[in-house]
Amino acid sequence: MTSSEHVDLEAFIKGVERRNPGQPEFVQAVHEVAADIFEFIQGKKAYHEYQILRRIAEPDRIISFRVCWEDDKNNIRVQRGWRVQNNNSIGPYKGGIRFHPSVTESVLKFLAFEQTFKNSLTGLPMGGGKGGANFNPKGKSDHEVMRFCQSFMTELYRHVGADIDVPAGDIGVGGREIGYMFGQYKRITNQFTGVLTGKGLEYGGSLIRTEATGYGAVYFLQNMLKAQGNDVAGKTAVISGSGNVATHAAEKIVQLGGKVLTLSDSEGFIHDPDGIDQEKIDWVKLLKTRRRGRMSEYVNEFKGASFTGGGARPWGVKADVALPCATQNELNGADAETLVKNGVIAVSEGANMPTDLAGVKVFKDARILYAPGKAANAGGVAVSGLEMSQNSGRRAWKEDELQGLLLDIMANIHASCLEYGKTGEGKYVDYVRGANIAGFKKVADAMLAYGVV
Repeated sequence: MTSSEHVDLEAFIKGVERRNPGQPEFVQAVHEVAADIFEFIQGKKAYHEYQILRRIAEPDRIISFRVCWEDDKNNIRVQRGWRVQNNNSIGPYKGGIRFHPSVTESVLKFLAFEQTFKNSLTGLPMGGGKGGANFNPKGKSDHEVMRFCQSFMTELYRHVGADIDVPAGDIGVGGREIGYMFGQYKRITNQFTGVLTGKGLEYGGSLIRTEATGYGAVYFLQNMLKAQGNDVAGKTAVISGSGNVATHAAEKIVQLGGKVLTLSDSEGFIHDPDGIDQEKIDWVKLLKTRRRGRMSEYVNEFKGASFTGGGARPWGVKADVALPCATQNELNGADAETLVKNGVIAVSEGANMPTDLAGVKVFKDARILYAPGKAANAGGVAVSGLEMSQNSGRRAWKEDELQGLLLDIMANIHASCLEYGKTGEGKYVDYVRGANIAGFKKVADAMLAYGVV
């Protein structure tokens, strides 16, 4: 990058910081993308004249609203809800709803911004959006969750629709929450449409949606390894998280002949030197979904495993590959250095922006295979897009059809990243650069076609 390009990028980021005070997650996401895009758009006059990157980094709209609900003790509770509609240049807004105390406008703006490029990479006609509330479903009764979801949808329904904005689940929002929200939408509008994805199979959901994000992250990892003449088979893996993405990523690693060593939750991580096989993964799924238990219980069930508490993360466990599948910024620069020192050859992100900027730099400098979340974890939203297609056609596809489509989509995303991520440094591919440019180009060219809107 030339000194003039660096000045332009620096000035752009300062402008983003000035317009978005107190929103570090959003600024981080924009900075990470802009560093690659500025180099790509040098000499491309139209992108500059029409201020394309500046416009993508400004959401189309942000809806903020009060959510009032009543708990089981008849106390009135008040939360805040949001929907960030970032960009719909290539299709209806599409992105999850997150219920968690950590939800802020900055977090949702970063997620919606990332979602714009992720959805573009899938090749499906979907724009980028994200929503949520600072509500914690943990410890709440089913009736409390139902009342909150109904109140949340009573406001959200006027801003979404099958051809406008199609939310899905995310952290804290699973099949139970989607069901309550869809039921309220149907009650208010008297319409049965594909306004939400991640629905139950009984009322318009899609097969393999639950597995898609975790499976997709491993498919991308496999594609990266195969491009280097390598394979998942025989590799050891450290995985963070123990929810939907992490357990299904572990499942696919095992199916492909790898060995999973770790899983985690907010209290710490378990390390099982014998490997977390399918039987153990199934036990973890039941622990987390039905019993709402903690990963520390694993060591009582399976001898030989250890638990490290205090919120520790598994990045110090030696392994061949790593899959961060928990949350944003869970892997920092020091963690990345530890992974590299321990000989990790590939990292595939199952979560959204789980590696901070310092960690990304370490992985890039070490020239290991590193797949950013917008590419590696796009399998979930890809199958959500396929659910939208099924709803529009009033039909349901078979599992083998969907598995084939997911494999093809992840292979195509990998091919796009290869196209734009080649560096000329031997076999090294900058997958971050490739994902950013490939995702940006489709959205940007659509925006140019529309003029200034």
